[in-house]
Amino acid sequence: MRLVTVRTAAGPRAGVVDEVDGTPRVALLDAGDRVVDILADPAARARADTARVTAGDPALADLDLDAPVRPGKLLCLGYNYRGHVPDGVDPTADDPASPDVFVKTPNTVGGPGDPVVVPAVADDVDYEGELAVVIGRRAHAVPLADALDHVGGYTVLNDVSDRSWQRKQSQWALGKCFDGFAPLGPWVITADAAPDPQDVLVEVVRDGVVTASQSTATTIFSVAFVVHHLSQVMTLEPGDVISTGTPQKLPAAQDAHRPLAPGDAVTVRISGIGELTTTFIAPQEASA
Repeated sequence: MRLVTVRTAAGPRAGVVDEVDGTPRVALLDAGDRVVDILADPAARARADTARVTAGDPALADLDLDAPVRPGKLLCLGYNYRGHVPDGVDPTADDPASPDVFVKTPNTVGGPGDPVVVPAVADDVDYEGELAVVIGRRAHAVPLADALDHVGGYTVLNDVSDRSWQRKQSQWALGKCFDGFAPLGPWVITADAAPDPQDVLVEVVRDGVVTASQSTATTIFSVAFVVHHLSQVMTLEPGDVISTGTPQKLPAAQDAHRPLAPGDAVTVRISGIGELTTTFIAPQEASA
């Protein structure tokens, strides 16, 4: 099941996405049921399961989508794909013993169609296409064998980052946490309908050129391990999001890389999960 959150005049509404005659359409659900409720509450899930998308329902392309969930915690991984390492580190070196985890703050989360402002004070804005995990069941100190039972579904995240602010300090927070720097969506695909999270292709396309392409089979830490690992420290709540890292850019893309600028567009596509396209604009366009 693919679940979206639609912005309406009466407030956000959850919806189920399905194709009718080749057009993705959305059946809006009861106003009281949020996407996080459907992931976490069997009764809400049962109500969503009865929804039937018809030719009379609105087309997905005509709707204003919010982020499918608004996470209380947005936890991200750095350097989780083999071959993606910090500058100066041998890409063939041994795997690290534990994940490199950082936090993006709630102000970063945006809807799948929301443009991202290139801040006036940021001069090295970059993109990172990532498979994101949405927690569906509270997780605290969960065994590795049970970790995937706590995953409600999967979505797509662009971990937009400004490298210049990242390099200003040992912690990455300021470079990662500009407003809108975590577009998310377009939907959550429930875990029962999703492919094996350790066997999907993550690709990034910038202005029509594929700049990253790598399977999650090459990640160092699996989704199950990351959920298990994080739950030893903090209680993961339904709706929390864990983003699993980005592949290294392809060599040609690294050689031709330039910072993101207004007018650029980046698409993150993940096989069996979905596709997220983000456009970048100038500050004055956002205030117009």
